[in-house]
Amino acid sequence: MGTDLHELLRSLRVWDVELPSFDPASAPAEPLPLFTEWFAEAVAAGQSEPHTMSLATADEDGLPDVRVVMLHGADADGWAFASHVTSRKGRQLAARPYAALGFYWPAQGRQIRLRGPVEVAPAEEGQADLHARSTGALAAALVGGQSEVLGSVEELGRASDDAWDRAQREPDAPAPTWTLYRLRPEEVEFFQGDARRRHVRLVYRRTEPSSEGGGWRKELLWP
Repeated sequence: MGTDLHELLRSLRVWDVELPSFDPASAPAEPLPLFTEWFAEAVAAGQSEPHTMSLATADEDGLPDVRVVMLHGADADGWAFASHVTSRKGRQLAARPYAALGFYWPAQGRQIRLRGPVEVAPAEEGQADLHARSTGALAAALVGGQSEVLGSVEELGRASDDAWDRAQREPDAPAPTWTLYRLRPEEVEFFQGDARRRHVRLVYRRTEPSSEGGGWRKELLWP
């Protein structure tokens, strides 16, 4: 017999752990310090791959797309991630330079959502970021062809082997299409789950355009 998906879904439970409390009155005036605090607590709680996040973009027709990528850093300039400028996400960001990010850390029942304009970092910053990462990351960047049609698994294997060899021989080898992006949020929401469904949602909204810095306004949202 096949799997009964609906029965399986009904059998599942969420947040079968003790969840932390969150007092929004104690939240800092800006979102970055709170993000850093929650990120550190997710790591301490043993959350698997807390640095992965969903990245949502839209194509030329406004149709949405989403995938999981890795956070490369977060500071006053924005939340950083990287990809090939020729990839699907790269083409979408070139056409519509606006995106949303989503973090989910079930070990603590927490989500963080951000959205705002996306800027391309200078090429030298993107290459420096790549070369500060692992040999595997450089090899993957050197393979290229991201989002293009692949002829066979064997073709990928040959390209990957060649890229690994080069990455080991030339740790500073350039990957011209590899690009570092920064999302400068106009809105950041922190969600703390509650077992009784009294979830706390705190949203920061930038009071001026992100290109001008500006301050932040904090608001609570109904769960």
